[in-house]
Amino acid sequence: MSMRSWLAGAGLVALALGAGACGGADGTDEGSASPTTTPVATATPTPAATPDVLSGTRQVTISRIDAFEARLSLTDDGRLAEVDDDSGRQLFVPTPLTGQKYLIRAYRGAGGGKPICWQSVNPGGGRPLTVEGVACREGEPRQQFTISAADADEGFLISFDSAYLRNSPDSGLILEKLGDRPPMSSFRFNDNGPAPAWK
Repeated sequence: MSMRSWLAGAGLVALALGAGACGGADGTDEGSASPTTTPVATATPTPAATPDVLSGTRQVTISRIDAFEARLSLTDDGRLAEVDDDSGRQLFVPTPLTGQKYLIRAYRGAGGGKPICWQSVNPGGGRPLTVEGVACREGEPRQQFTISAADADEGFLISFDSAYLRNSPDSGLILEKLGDRPPMSSFRFNDNGPAPAWK
C-alpha cells in the first residue's frame, strides 16, 4: 500500500470519529432535540363575593344616588317613600332568598321589634306599581325583590319582575318596566350595624 493511500484512509477514519463525537449519546444531534415545554397555569375565575350589606346580617339605610339628603322609608301610611326626617321605618335588612332575590325587612328606630316587609302593589286603573309594607312572608312572590349592582355607579338597582324602583316627580317611588331604556335610579346601601335577630 502506498503512503498516499494510507494517509487518505486515516483521514476518513478521523472524520468519521469527529462526526460521532458531535452527536448525543444515542447518535442524535443535541441541537435538533425537541425543547421541553412547561405548561402554563390558567387562572380560575373567582365568583364575586356577596357584599356584607346584602348578606342578611347587616341593617342598612337606603338612599337614592341622585337624592340630596332624602332616605327611603316605609312611612306610617305603609308606603315606601323618600323622606328627609326620621319618620317611618328606615332600617332595612335585605335577606337573601335565591339568586339575586331578596326579602327586604323594615324596622323602626334602632332596629328592634317585629319587622314588616316590602311588597309590590298594583293599585290598578293604569297607575304604576308601588311598594308597601306588609307582614313578612318569604314564600310570597310579591315580596321577592331583585337587587343587583348598577353599571353606572357604586349603587344597586332594585326591581320586581323587571319593573325597576325609581323616583317619579309626579308619583314618588314607583316600580316601572323600562323596556329597552336603562334604569333611571340607583340606590346606595349604607351599613348601619348588625341586623336584629329574626325568627
